[in-house]
Amino acid sequence: MRKIIKYLDKPLLIISTILFIFGLIMVFSASNVIAYMSHEVSASYYFLKQAAFLIVGFILSLIMIRFSTKSYGFFSWILLIIFSISLVILLIFIAPKNKAQSWFELGPISIQPSEFIKIIVIVWLACFYEQKQKKLSTYTTSLFPIFVCLGIALLIFLQPDLGTTIIFGTIVASIFFSVPISKEIKRRTIFLALGLVVFAGVILLGTGSQLLQDRQKDRFDFLRPCDKLLTTGNQVCNCYIAINNGGLTGTGLGNSTQKYLYLPEPYTDFIFAIIVEELGVLVGVALILAYIFILYRILLIGRGSPTNRGATMCYGIAVYLFLHIAVNLLGIFGLMPMTGVPLPFMSYGGSFTICLIAALTIVQRVSVENGLARERESH
Repeated sequence: MRKIIKYLDKPLLIISTILFIFGLIMVFSASNVIAYMSHEVSASYYFLKQAAFLIVGFILSLIMIRFSTKSYGFFSWILLIIFSISLVILLIFIAPKNKAQSWFELGPISIQPSEFIKIIVIVWLACFYEQKQKKLSTYTTSLFPIFVCLGIALLIFLQPDLGTTIIFGTIVASIFFSVPISKEIKRRTIFLALGLVVFAGVILLGTGSQLLQDRQKDRFDFLRPCDKLLTTGNQVCNCYIAINNGGLTGTGLGNSTQKYLYLPEPYTDFIFAIIVEELGVLVGVALILAYIFILYRILLIGRGSPTNRGATMCYGIAVYLFLHIAVNLLGIFGLMPMTGVPLPFMSYGGSFTICLIAALTIVQRVSVENGLARERESH
């Protein structure tokens, strides 16, 4: 354990810890009003639940950090099968909640399998492609994981969860093009993928009314949200109002007005708007800079990995984090449709919080293995 602590990436650990603590404070500030007034629970209800999620994630990280990334490959196969089956069970047996079949309700806890499967697939692909690297000149070996992931993406899309489907597909594509597969296979796969995208676009245009729900189609009407304040633009326009209220230095912690039932569930997808309203644009910019620093450290650790497995895990997790940050913030600023994607470290949510901690633990394990490898080379 001493060597594990020695080779942890301390800058990444410190900034991540600060962001988790800051996020917990902001979850309390953003949720206390709506918890009491709308959900009729204690003002600290979501704060305490988020704190419990962080504790569970911390315990999980203490277990994960002791195992090598090579052993993650075995566990990823098991978890991939379990969570793929759970996605099928959701579609067949679970009644929709908020017009989506995305969660298992276990008492006070909701589990979202599509969140877990994003991290599982990153590890699975990294381990699979390293184990089969001598056979990556064949189409069967190179494309087998892609067809598996296409099946998973279809299950997520049918929930329906378009935002998670897009993020999942982008993660898989980025890993596929980063591993040492022959250029010929990659080139032909690009043409195949473009063909599938065009085909899917034609199908959506022709039968969109059947494949997309009204709430999904409404999200594509995202331009000039304040012209549609009473309909589809309500959420984003209230984000604008919150950001405008905050100015450079904010109205003060706890002093947001938009959390008084103007923004729906301001402690989840829209928490960045509350942060800027209460603490100002300067803190919002500082948060974005912290995200950039975390992504830089993850890519640096991946670059220093002596194995393709470690590098691919880091690159996949960097893409995973970047997509969540970009999609959430672009949605809040009205530059793309809102897709219900949480903001890392800040948004309330058990599944995403635990997955984020697991992802960062994987990166730290790669950092430890990098240090151990350097140590062996020096002797």
